[in-house]
Amino acid sequence: MIKIALMLCAVLSLAACSSSPSVSPTTPTSTSTSSSTTTSSGGGTPTVVNFATVTLDGGPAALNTGTNAYTAFNEPYVTITLCAPGSATNCQTIDHIILDTGSVGLRIIQPVLNASLLSALTNETDASGNPVGECYQYVNSYAFGSVLQADFAIAGEKVTNMPFQAIADTGTFASVPSACSSGAGTSINSVQSFGANGIIGVGTTTTDCGSICQAGNASGASYYDCPKTGCATLIARFASATAPFQQLPNPVAAFATDNNGTIMVLPSVPKEGVPTLTGTVYFGIGTQTNNALGSQTVLPVTTSTSRLGPGTLSASYNGKTLSQSFLDSGSNEYFFIDTSLTPCTQTSWIAFYCPTSPLTLSPLLTATNGMTASASFTLYDPTKTILATSNVAPGIAVNPTLVKPPLPFANSFDFGVPFFFGKSVYTAIEGRAAGGTNGPYFAY
Repeated sequence: MIKIALMLCAVLSLAACSSSPSVSPTTPTSTSTSSSTTTSSGGGTPTVVNFATVTLDGGPAALNTGTNAYTAFNEPYVTITLCAPGSATNCQTIDHIILDTGSVGLRIIQPVLNASLLSALTNETDASGNPVGECYQYVNSYAFGSVLQADFAIAGEKVTNMPFQAIADTGTFASVPSACSSGAGTSINSVQSFGANGIIGVGTTTTDCGSICQAGNASGASYYDCPKTGCATLIARFASATAPFQQLPNPVAAFATDNNGTIMVLPSVPKEGVPTLTGTVYFGIGTQTNNALGSQTVLPVTTSTSRLGPGTLSASYNGKTLSQSFLDSGSNEYFFIDTSLTPCTQTSWIAFYCPTSPLTLSPLLTATNGMTASASFTLYDPTKTILATSNVAPGIAVNPTLVKPPLPFANSFDFGVPFFFGKSVYTAIEGRAAGGTNGPYFAY
């Protein structure tokens, strides 16, 4: 997940989502429209409802309050439910959770949790009985908080006793370890700074840290021993995507069924943008009648042991091979370096590209097995095309070198959520057979 915090609010804060039209996609191969807890497939055997609505809109109400009020832009949200472990009544439904193919694990801004649920949640503990905290590093920000356990549900899919991160937790976790805060970037500590009530990372790995955290080493995700004196010591966490968990699992990998990946289906968006957009996320690939892998091009990506990091593939662009490129629904624009493109000069759009006319760009993606696929798109000048009422728009991009501080993207092309518009994008999880092909891979 990559965000350009508050950059768009001066232009897009007038969005009025409540009366706006929405656009609904067609499903890949859907044979069910049920919204209950079960549906039927093939011979009528009950199966778990494996799809949920994805909504892009102005974000949770908390964004548009106070002196820093703004509305969200190009953020795909889902709704989840958390319950106290073992309880069917002490539950909370939480909307505006970012659906992110570029990270792994569930993370909730702690103040979003109601008092009844929060008091009933248990801390994950280490071998010494101390509560566990986590630091999670994004490209330009970091999140710190406690690791709590709850029963989790989305659509008809459920996971019991699933660890998740409560960002900006209080008490023992109020002070961020220096090893976390020194990683550069801004602190995520509120709904406004995150642009959401939380995030559900459904990327290509089964857990958020893997074998690195088993050794207790620092990485993009680091776990801490947190006695009452404060969190300081890094600790090892076993990488298991089945209970009992230690690391935060990819929630999809932790499902009992439909646990090998996701399909995000979003409709096309006109260049002027729209106030809201509605799509669907399907859980599982080739596990039910509505999530088959059809004629899509399958692009295997790097694994969790790769020196390039997990979930990456190469993008050929402007004669360069960018070997750490990725598809990231949590990034609200395209991010890539092209000094030949005209930069925007308006203060609210600094770091964005403003081509003098619509421009077709043609990056080519190459998978780890040599398979290729076009990733072409049209780049627009956002200052000329996007309506003030739009919270969703295609074809806008950021030059990472102009962001303050600059983003480390010399070897990367980030295909953010605009790349997902008009497509069914498959994200297959590492080590899981998905539609006859083993993950990890992207397909579209």
